[in-house]
Amino acid sequence: MDEMIRQIALLFPDFEKYFSAGFIVFARLLGFIRFAPVLNRKEINTITKLALALILTIMITPLLKPGVPPSTVSPMLLLLLNFAVGAIIGYIAQLIILAIEAGGDMINTQMGLSSAMVMDPTTNSQTSILSRMITLLAICIFIEIGGLYWLFNALVRSFEIFPVYAVSIPLEKIINLDYLVKTTSNVLYVGLQIASPVLLATLGQDIILGVISKTAPQVNVFQLSFLFKPVFGAAIMIWILPMLIGVISDFFLSFSSIY
Repeated sequence: MDEMIRQIALLFPDFEKYFSAGFIVFARLLGFIRFAPVLNRKEINTITKLALALILTIMITPLLKPGVPPSTVSPMLLLLLNFAVGAIIGYIAQLIILAIEAGGDMINTQMGLSSAMVMDPTTNSQTSILSRMITLLAICIFIEIGGLYWLFNALVRSFEIFPVYAVSIPLEKIINLDYLVKTTSNVLYVGLQIASPVLLATLGQDIILGVISKTAPQVNVFQLSFLFKPVFGAAIMIWILPMLIGVISDFFLSFSSIY
């Protein structure tokens, strides 16, 4: 293998530089794909993710025009740092999807469907049915409005901020703290904004059932609430779905400047 690389290096003088830089670019892409929304879904098998990372490495590496690898820096350190940078970029984007998922959890709890949980293979944890449905809807909207383009644009620009052979991560340039605080603080706010129609409707239903329990104590209001809440909540969800799509789209577009 070493002899083959030396022979190729004789034919193509820059092969060794591009070959060394390609490994490091591949490590950053692996970290990015592991955490970025859409790309981190377990529905996409590992072979497809590795093939995508390899294709992108071949496309991006020549554009960087890498120099000679520094002999004083450990290659393992470069691989770990670039993997971490890719993971940071992907995870910041994933925070935006988590805000939508929080809204689905609130709706699911208010409708009394907390016992109906399913296994989410992406996070390897139990998640609610409505949360999973709204998350998949948000991912479709994210793709439709060009979210993947934003992600790859951010990844390519990261090589300008943190070059391939750099050993110090400029967090103040990679992570805009104002946007990061806004993203994390908006998880609860956006979740309430998405879930507010169902929360208000079920609150009104609880008030009505409370009045009935006082005026007609013989009525078993506790059992009626288990019957009415899921049906009433599902009707509200169908009614607000077009508005919900608009709210999610506006939320994603408000964070497009992060990338």
